[in-house]
Amino acid sequence: MVRNTLTLGGSRGRTGVAVLRRLLVITAVVAFGAGGVWLVARASTPTAGPTTTEIPALRVEAASVEPGTIAPASSVTIGGGPAAGPGEPEPDPVTPQAEQGTDSLAGWADRVAPVAGVPARALIAYGQAELAMRAEHPECRISWATLAGIGRIESYHGQYGGATLQEDGYPSKPIIGVPLDGSPGVRAIADTDGGRFDGDTTQDRAVGPMQFIPGTWNRYASDGNNDGAGDPQQIDDAALGAGRYLCVGDRDMADAEGWWSGILSYNNSTEYAQKVFGLADGYAKAARTVAGG
Repeated sequence: MVRNTLTLGGSRGRTGVAVLRRLLVITAVVAFGAGGVWLVARASTPTAGPTTTEIPALRVEAASVEPGTIAPASSVTIGGGPAAGPGEPEPDPVTPQAEQGTDSLAGWADRVAPVAGVPARALIAYGQAELAMRAEHPECRISWATLAGIGRIESYHGQYGGATLQEDGYPSKPIIGVPLDGSPGVRAIADTDGGRFDGDTTQDRAVGPMQFIPGTWNRYASDGNNDGAGDPQQIDDAALGAGRYLCVGDRDMADAEGWWSGILSYNNSTEYAQKVFGLADGYAKAARTVAGG
């Protein structure tokens, strides 16, 4: 497998200038698999500006776990109760439109946010994506906690570079990565979107809370907030797109082999995957402590 560049983090520990350059890379979701265009994506054209030196992944510790040996802890399902195990039917999901005895999605997010350390608005996006994928690809069994782990590493849950995540699901300013121009530690990807998503008409840049490369977004663009269009800067859309990307090929994201395969396809770095593992495992366990789910 071709090794992808790390996103908003570093590759394995190296020294000197090389590691700094790698840490500044914000490349994400470099995918070459097949996938249909879900819808025509829409976004206002941002301005490509300088990249902050604040690195979301830098302060995240890699979990001491051997790749492929175990998946993160099962989360509670949204609305309460443990996640279904292998071969077990999924419990009835809880949606914002139809509370089923215990919780609405927003209520769940408000209660989990303080213990998990994730903004409630971001939890809503990750939870909606889990529910959508549970209906669309139930065999995938992707968890909101895994999506939250990726969102934390990629953009501080839509708060990268001093941005704030707004109620409409957009960061207060566009999240745009460095030019993918082939410089040391950076993959070379020529412009594929005419600057529509990243403001750069020469090179592609990773964009949005889940750090999609424009070409990959064109394959997995999703409308998570049901406004009729998909925008990688909008966290509901981006989280659902990431879920669809991770679930491609009938992958089971609750299985150890499937989980590691999915995360390494998102970013082909063992350290990156170990960081996502630690975060996802921690988020799931934190949510378990919340009374009623």
